Amino acid sequence: MNNDIYHLLMALAIGAIIGAEREYRSKSAGLRTMIMVSLASCLFTILSIKIGVQNPDRLAANILTGLGFLGAGVIFKDDNRISGITTATTIWMVAALGMAAGAGYEYLAFVGTILVLVVLVFLVYFQEKIEAIHQARNYRILCDYQQETLDKYEELFKQYNMKILRGVQNKTEKQIVGRWVLIGSAQNHKKLTNYLLLDQEIKELSF
Repeated sequence: MNNDIYHLLMALAIGAIIGAEREYRSKSAGLRTMIMVSLASCLFTILSIKIGVQNPDRLAANILTGLGFLGAGVIFKDDNRISGITTATTIWMVAALGMAAGAGYEYLAFVGTILVLVVLVFLVYFQEKIEAIHQARNYRILCDYQQETLDKYEELFKQYNMKILRGVQNKTEKQIVGRWVLIGSAQNHKKLTNYLLLDQEIKELSF
């Protein structure tokens, strides 16, 4: 009984530590969600051991399946950008750590928690460095239709050392809309957007 309480408290601490990091970054699954995921995984594991589940693989599969709806609920798609994948995978990782605590693998749960924090906290700075020199952004330009209207913007993108990942053009009767995914440094993105904002021919600009 004392060991079970200890394991539950350990699962609570794991969820609280990782959840605090997610809450600090204003993610959709924060402190309370991570605590509940960790506690639930730990409790299910403890009960399964006490009941005597013969196949532990089914236990892990059922817990992960049950968490699937949580993971799907925090993933969002905005135009061509998908967000929330890191939070979704963190939910699954917290569940695994809660299971490790419930099964009595305290050292494994402790080391796993440290590794998760290293990925979530410290690797963010490396990610920011990478994004400073290699960043993808969506651009949308609407302007009055003229022959080769949008071609000049694609030439402009190249002048600012932008790589055009994908481009789509839609024409109406009098206007044309161009959508691009451009890859370049953060500094070049800033210079490009400043230029486009001053372009009098552009009726609408999204970036």
